[in-house]
Amino acid sequence: MPQGQPSVVPDDGLTTRQRRNRPLVVVHTGIGKGKSTAAFGLALRAWNQGWPIGVFQFVKSAKWKVGEENALRVLGASGQGGTVAWHKMGEGWSWIQRGPADGDPGAATNEENADKAREGWAQVKRDLAAETYQLYVLDEFAYPMHWGWVDVAEVVEVLRARPGTQHVVITGRNAPAELVEYADLVTDMSKVKHPMDAGQKGQRGIEW
Repeated sequence: MPQGQPSVVPDDGLTTRQRRNRPLVVVHTGIGKGKSTAAFGLALRAWNQGWPIGVFQFVKSAKWKVGEENALRVLGASGQGGTVAWHKMGEGWSWIQRGPADGDPGAATNEENADKAREGWAQVKRDLAAETYQLYVLDEFAYPMHWGWVDVAEVVEVLRARPGTQHVVITGRNAPAELVEYADLVTDMSKVKHPMDAGQKGQRGIEW
């Protein structure tokens, strides 16, 4: 398998193996489709490696089921790869809502929603401290930070201090600059064309 060569070898005192296995913070942001999909693709790879996986969905209703949830739950229970735990931190609020940071002080400011986001982040912090998982998918977590519900500086500091070999993937539009600066791998999903531009709503098997 092609393995690519780094353009720079840092003088950090680490061996090639130690540097190669360094735990990563990954951010998928931008207005294009595929941020969560790419994160769940990483979860499939992690499952294949036998890693315990924790998925934390920070938006959408607790009743909303993305297609990857059922697939990953089945895989996690199969006993053939890693385990999968799926946590839903939202209760009906969604990315289509806007908060004060978007210039709309009357939308998406419900304190209950903000509290749920903070409760979700508190659970992530507990799991990071306990090294519960090896891969964390914080789906749509960029939004609570963008809206000011969760402090970005605290998130970066917690991620910086996390023990062990825990990889963290964060998705969502408008990822804060401080998080982007800290992360090891950042992908900005741009949009060239989308069916919604021509009036076509999301469809089964494509969006969910």
